[in-house]
Amino acid sequence: MKRRPIVRYTVAAAVAGVAATRSITPQGKLLRIAPDSALGQTAADAPSDSTSSDSTSDPASTVRWRIATSYPKLLDLLYGAVELFCQRVSELTDGRFVITPYPAGDIVPALEVLDAVSQGTIECGHTFSTYYIEQSPALAFSAGVPFGFTAQQQSAWLYEGGGLEAIRRVYQRFNVINFPAGNTGAQMGGWFQREIQRTSDFKGLKMRISGLAGQIMSRLGAEIKMLAADEIVQAFVQGEVEAVELTGPYDDSKLGLHKAARFYYYPAWWQPSESVDVIINLEQWNQLSPQFQKVIEIAAIEANILTLAKYNAGNTKMLQRLKAEGVQLKSLNTEILEAAEQATFAFYEDIASRDPEFSQVYQPWKTFRDRIYQWHRINELSFANFAFTHDA
Repeated sequence: MKRRPIVRYTVAAAVAGVAATRSITPQGKLLRIAPDSALGQTAADAPSDSTSSDSTSDPASTVRWRIATSYPKLLDLLYGAVELFCQRVSELTDGRFVITPYPAGDIVPALEVLDAVSQGTIECGHTFSTYYIEQSPALAFSAGVPFGFTAQQQSAWLYEGGGLEAIRRVYQRFNVINFPAGNTGAQMGGWFQREIQRTSDFKGLKMRISGLAGQIMSRLGAEIKMLAADEIVQAFVQGEVEAVELTGPYDDSKLGLHKAARFYYYPAWWQPSESVDVIINLEQWNQLSPQFQKVIEIAAIEANILTLAKYNAGNTKMLQRLKAEGVQLKSLNTEILEAAEQATFAFYEDIASRDPEFSQVYQPWKTFRDRIYQWHRINELSFANFAFTHDA
């Protein structure tokens, strides 16, 4: 029963329909591509270019890369995103471009993927930009920032609102080009060993939280500790942290966080969604043929779409299971959310006043945010306020 190739090329062709009209150079500039270019074709239909070093069927000329990730295989939706990406690259090039994924620590420590790719230690990585804000706070916008965008809004900003161009200008300083290749969707507000009823409850709270959110929580009084995914549970059990945020029910249960704390809070004001990037060393990228570069774009877009779908489906099922096991769902109250929002935008303005690179991303991001929020108040919020609070 040979139905897999149909799925393979149908899905790839669907995402190619987006990419075929628009490609983005390492410098962040948009490049228009003719609809009948190689990007709009399947690997089976694409013409062979005998003059290209990566178009020959000679196994010796196969392009072989390694891709380091920032998470263990146990987090199978995140790791599955990079596996899908690698699989599609191979399929769409008939095996002439092979990328092999490695979990965190096999080649590169989880929080050092950007450095390794930047320096050329490894060709590419799959990681969250929030891990590298000490090198540039502006990188956080690639993943998503507190009181920022939902997954839909993040995609709109990246692909149609100038976001990807802006982020690529930042990444270029690190000798890297990025491709969004996965999104977790809206996350949860984390696991707490004691209840949080007011803003003052954050004072002295030892918490694992990443990105700009950690710096904002620090302003609210929390003591922040940054840990890779495979370090979290041990730190939680041993009392090194009293609260942990990771992603959502699916990933959190995979790590067993529900066994270390019983209070599960929402919403994650710091991560209404989070994008994960494929990052590629620029020298390695520039050595690829245009065809292989386009395949990278296609594979990343597909991973971006399907990973979000898998998270939404997986979190839905896992939340019900966690509730059945006695996990107590708690909502952060209005006082806490308002204090967090005020602290967040004061923080943004403070960084923007001192960091031109951050300001160059933040100012147009904020303009786009204001506009898309207005639209979604009308078309999304009005529906959600009714439909999500009424049983059919």
